Amino acid sequence: MSPLRSSTAIVATALAAALSLTPGAQAAAGLSAVSHPWTPTSTATSPTTSVTISTAYELPGDRVYPEGVAADPRTGDLYAGSYADGTIFKMTPGRRTAQVFLPAGADGRDTANGLKVDRAGRLWVTDSTTGVSVYDTRSRRLLARFDVPGQGATFVNDLAVAPDGSAYLTDSVRAVVYRVTPRQLARAAGGRATLTPRFDLGDALEPHAPDAFTLNGIVADPSGRYLLTADMTGGDLYRLDLASGAIRKVALRGGDMLHADGLESQDGRLWAVHNTANAISRWKVAKDGSAAHVEQRVTDEALRSRRRWRV
Repeated sequence: MSPLRSSTAIVATALAAALSLTPGAQAAAGLSAVSHPWTPTSTATSPTTSVTISTAYELPGDRVYPEGVAADPRTGDLYAGSYADGTIFKMTPGRRTAQVFLPAGADGRDTANGLKVDRAGRLWVTDSTTGVSVYDTRSRRLLARFDVPGQGATFVNDLAVAPDGSAYLTDSVRAVVYRVTPRQLARAAGGRATLTPRFDLGDALEPHAPDAFTLNGIVADPSGRYLLTADMTGGDLYRLDLASGAIRKVALRGGDMLHADGLESQDGRLWAVHNTANAISRWKVAKDGSAAHVEQRVTDEALRSRRRWRV
């Protein structure tokens, strides 16, 4: 984990398109401000360019350690979750300091990992130790909770919402992807239900230590055909076919997904945030999701010195 401080900054970069906001919405969310020049190192296949990083919002409080960030596609509002205590912060256009949306320990959550806001205005918050909670962003009301099945070790990490409204969640310890369908969400309204595994990648991943974290970031193809998820230990990317359930390794050229944490896709491109490497890579993905080649990878010592600032 990174060093912590009382007031943590959310750092925006010129790659803010990874938040799935249009340029106008990025500006509205305060992501267009520039304060620190950033000259990245690049892969051999990419020219060196100059991008910038800037502080977009301050998150108040002790030991915040922000982990997941989500954008509301309807409003441009941003949400960030505290890995340390489960606080959810809301960041709105025109306000430098984030507001507490859900306090620490709300509904029994002591941590927050992946976040996603769906098109219906529901905020999905994963808890690595238990599962996922779903909230109404208007009322802040807890709509439903889904728990990991069984008693074994687990680490529910990131999630993606497919075009049909189904949510898919990675488990970094069990190497499975859970699914919550709209029907399951409706049935669990006001209560609890159990997560259902949809994809088991245990036999597909490269050999790794028993205690290694594997699956992490995940994105959904806008057409609804497949998911892409990264094995942060093996450095591979996997294509999960939503219709057939088939699992296939994506052919990567020019780089890998080692330490890949958050993923975001837009317009045929995939962004990967490599956590301990303090790097961001951008990939061009084939239309069928079978292959991808790296277009650019940027890293900077300034990000290394700001390890307490988790984007």
